[in-house]
Amino acid sequence: MVLSTLKTYHIIILLKSSHQEKQQWQFLFIVMIFCILGYLITFVLFIYKLLDIIPILTGLVFFVGSLFIFMSVNIYHSTLGNIIKKKEKHQLEKKELEKHLAEFKHSQSQLIHHEKMISLGQMVAGVAHEINNPISFIHGNIEHLDNHIHILLFLLQLYQQEYPHVTPEIKKIISENEIEFVQGDLPKLFSSMKSGTERIREIVQLLRTFSRIDESEVKQVDIHAGIDSTLMILQHRLQARPKYQKIRILKKYGNFPKIECYAGQLNQVFMNILCNAIDALEEKNNHLSYQEIIDHPNIITITTNVNKNQQLEVSISDNGSGIPPSIQKHIFEPFYTTKPIGKGTGLGLSISYEIIRKHHGTIDFISTPEKGTEFIIQIPIHQ
Repeated sequence: MVLSTLKTYHIIILLKSSHQEKQQWQFLFIVMIFCILGYLITFVLFIYKLLDIIPILTGLVFFVGSLFIFMSVNIYHSTLGNIIKKKEKHQLEKKELEKHLAEFKHSQSQLIHHEKMISLGQMVAGVAHEINNPISFIHGNIEHLDNHIHILLFLLQLYQQEYPHVTPEIKKIISENEIEFVQGDLPKLFSSMKSGTERIREIVQLLRTFSRIDESEVKQVDIHAGIDSTLMILQHRLQARPKYQKIRILKKYGNFPKIECYAGQLNQVFMNILCNAIDALEEKNNHLSYQEIIDHPNIITITTNVNKNQQLEVSISDNGSGIPPSIQKHIFEPFYTTKPIGKGTGLGLSISYEIIRKHHGTIDFISTPEKGTEFIIQIPIHQ
């Protein structure tokens, strides 16, 4: 009892709870002091053999002891309850803080990534513009030069017909310079130059389409042009390379009008999903022999249509290694990646998820290990 009283006094000194709780402990301390005094008085009376008073004091001591036990249980229960409530409150506050911190980091990463993509879009648009001006000049002049060359060749041919007998000096020059070969090869050269400039202009147009990342307004766009421009950007990864076979692209485009969207942002979604599909195919190839890769070629299938709910539906599937079931629930989480350090940030799909949500749409996937993965995007055709 004395030790309990001392511990109670120590608790009162250290207690930083509410005023009411401290008062309860102080009252308990006073009761304990009375109990100790009661025991001392009983002990003294017992020594001096004052038997008549002992039963009364004993009853009193037992009553006070019972009261002490009852109050102790209530006070301990109250204090323990307060401690548990405060602990639960602290845990909730901690979880809330961690949630806000994660949201802040995610928003910060999205902002940084978006700024990078805007810078990239501006750079690509600038490069495309700078290339477009001189190539348009060259392409336009090739048209006129081709006409001039045809006139000169026709004149040369006519001259040879009218004057078949030439001087020995002219005959020598014709022989040394293979004029007949030049006459046949020159139109082919101009045709290939014209095809080359047309291809450059096409690439420039695709770059300008892809560089719509910094456009902040909803516009009506040809979704197929956006997909094609993204495929053009990734062309170097789709072609055959020393360690990788060519990736075949199957396009199953539906026939529907332009849709309203943030064109550049959707291009970014297509880029992220296609990059993941290419990575999956390359990862699968690392575990196959050359003959197995030949027998099971790499294929990415892109399907577009408008469903019965008047939503654009874009499906991008691959026949790669698939996503393991253990990580499928994490793939839209920011910073989650299974790629080596330096190859992936874990932001691609989480940013894609936010972009599709901004379009009031959905993005989901179906994946079967060792068979492949299909991502399905659905957004309204009118925003």
